[in-house]
Amino acid sequence: MMAPVSPRRPPTLPPPASRPPPARPLTLRDVSAASGVSEMTVSRVLRGAADVSEATRARVREAAARLGYVPNRIAGAMASGRVPLVAVVVPSLGNMVFPEVLAGISEGLEGSGLQPVVGFTDYEPGREEAALFDMLSWRPSGVIVAGLEHTEAARAMLRRAGCPVVEIMDVDGEAVDAAVGISHARAGRLTAEAILASGYRRVGFLGTKMPLDHRARKRFEGFRDRLAEAGLPIAAQELYEGGSSLLKGREMTAAILARARDLDVLYYSNDMIGAGGLLWLLERGADIPGTVGLAGFNGVELLDGLPRRLATVDACRREIGRRAAGVVARRLQRPEAPGGERVELTPTLQRGDTLR
Repeated sequence: MMAPVSPRRPPTLPPPASRPPPARPLTLRDVSAASGVSEMTVSRVLRGAADVSEATRARVREAAARLGYVPNRIAGAMASGRVPLVAVVVPSLGNMVFPEVLAGISEGLEGSGLQPVVGFTDYEPGREEAALFDMLSWRPSGVIVAGLEHTEAARAMLRRAGCPVVEIMDVDGEAVDAAVGISHARAGRLTAEAILASGYRRVGFLGTKMPLDHRARKRFEGFRDRLAEAGLPIAAQELYEGGSSLLKGREMTAAILARARDLDVLYYSNDMIGAGGLLWLLERGADIPGTVGLAGFNGVELLDGLPRRLATVDACRREIGRRAAGVVARRLQRPEAPGGERVELTPTLQRGDTLR
């Protein structure tokens, strides 16, 4: 007869490690106690008030940094109705153009107490609407948005934003409020004039499909119209969709020259695809700029590392960002000042080594 088997007891588990309670948010009172100055003085230092001695300012900042104190901006916003943020809406960071614009915005806001927050649209009007809706719901102190073309819903939101609105990169059109940029039609004409002066006559254009990239469309129209004034048509075109890349530039250059071998100059809608075309032609021993000339647009730093300097037009990207941020900061300092600023910067041609 088998003895009864005692049920096995489950192993005794160690008690779960106790977690420290979440740290409570620090307050001005904590910084006051740590620095030995009043809460009012702490508040003035952290707001950047000028009438505080440097010694007191240093003591307060040291105490705040040591404690890890971060001010509660939402509490301040409830009183003022605005948060100290500037909503920036751009198409993409994958394009080499916009990081430099953002760097200019950051420089222009330095010392203003404002910080940029960024939303992306991928050139899609619906995504721009959604980005503006979300960002404006936080009641930013200003809005900087790329381009002048928007849906009616987006324009309505910008008109009723209740803060400075600056449309950037373009001045060929009607702005909601302020505009800072270049004339892309003028930039296209500038390149056409350089091509005409260099004696080229069989022109090929390589660029993005136009419906959603309005600035590229305006450059092309200015370029085409200036050539037409001189009695010169565009002999061939190669268009693409999606982002720019060196590979895309190589593929497009091969495709257009396979169809139209007698082209003697290629105008690319941006430097990235232009650089790809330049490399493809150099690998095949093309006589640049003698037999074939090349020109791009944007003046990006990428060109500095190429075997030849691509002719291009400087789009004033960093300066556009700085000037747009300056408009927002000045308007917030002087709310009574009229809006509607229009700042047009002048694009310049850099001939490089690829035009005769």
